[in-house]
Amino acid sequence: MNAILKHPFDGWGFEHDLRPLVIAGPCSAESEEQVLDTARQLKDQGIEIFRAGIWKPRTRPNSFEGVGSIGLEWMRLVQQEVGMKVSTEVANVKHVYEALRMGVDIIWIGARTSANPFAMQEIADALKGVDIPVFVKNPVNPDVDLWMGAIERIQGAGITKVGAIHRGFSTFDKTRYRNIPQWQLPIELRRKMPGLPMIVDPSHIGGRRDILEEIAQKALDLNYDGLIIETHCNPDKAWSDASQQITPATLKTLLGNLVIRHREIEANVNLDSLEDLRLQIDTFDNELLAILEKRMQVAEKIGEYKKTNNITILQPDRWQEILDKTLEKGKNVDLSDDFIAQIFKSIHQESINKQEKVMNED
Repeated sequence: MNAILKHPFDGWGFEHDLRPLVIAGPCSAESEEQVLDTARQLKDQGIEIFRAGIWKPRTRPNSFEGVGSIGLEWMRLVQQEVGMKVSTEVANVKHVYEALRMGVDIIWIGARTSANPFAMQEIADALKGVDIPVFVKNPVNPDVDLWMGAIERIQGAGITKVGAIHRGFSTFDKTRYRNIPQWQLPIELRRKMPGLPMIVDPSHIGGRRDILEEIAQKALDLNYDGLIIETHCNPDKAWSDASQQITPATLKTLLGNLVIRHREIEANVNLDSLEDLRLQIDTFDNELLAILEKRMQVAEKIGEYKKTNNITILQPDRWQEILDKTLEKGKNVDLSDDFIAQIFKSIHQESINKQEKVMNED
């Protein structure tokens, strides 16, 4: 018997297959024709929830910041003429009131807003007494507690249908992503808030259409509940974020290529081999901790030497030498540069912490 018995969005008023929930539509509503054309193509593919940006926060002025409230009229036509539920992003109380007044079915709160507790509380207060589905995007900065706090404010307003959207995190580092996924952070959020529905936004993580499928598959492999993908009837002519949008036909192909895995182990599966492998993982984890303990003991001795000889803790050349050497060794054992860099940056920072403690002891 298949172990997938209940969809996390049961009771939310969505029509859906078991998994995943799919929300699709253009980054920005541009015209009535563009909105309806895209919606009709998506509806023909069985997509039930349409998304479009009405207000578009931009880093610098004089950029396209959305068509504004007129776009809500086009969204209403999608409800009435196409028969889809509609969703959009809100960034302030005015947006909330206008979206509710026009009967928007689902709202989500963007990354810039979720990073501001004052703005989140104002939005939460505006939503009191109106129990519609609300998603909260991760803040632009990688802070799980800030994301969790934003969600808790919405829950505190009495909203019972609350979910999270993982859209990646801003970084100064040059990577293949527009916003780096940092998958460990949404995993930690889910550990702290078990049962919280979570969907991924491959469009904003990737920033380009050629890696959307890869990101979407990764999310499903990590047990995400749905996808929100920017889809446009003519993406190359889009007024915003053209490079990350796809056509409805491409979306159909993408979804058809995804492998949907079981959420849980089926009851008739023999677990002996899996448990053996898990036991091996536990053993290796214990060995890693023991090695790290010994490494930090050496770091403390180095701190004592530096203190005695009045040497600064940070030695940039030595750190660069360690990083270069470990990155090269990582390639030889099939470990990615990103993984090696993250691990050793964390180890280096903890070594600095240990040495600082030694330096500051009386």
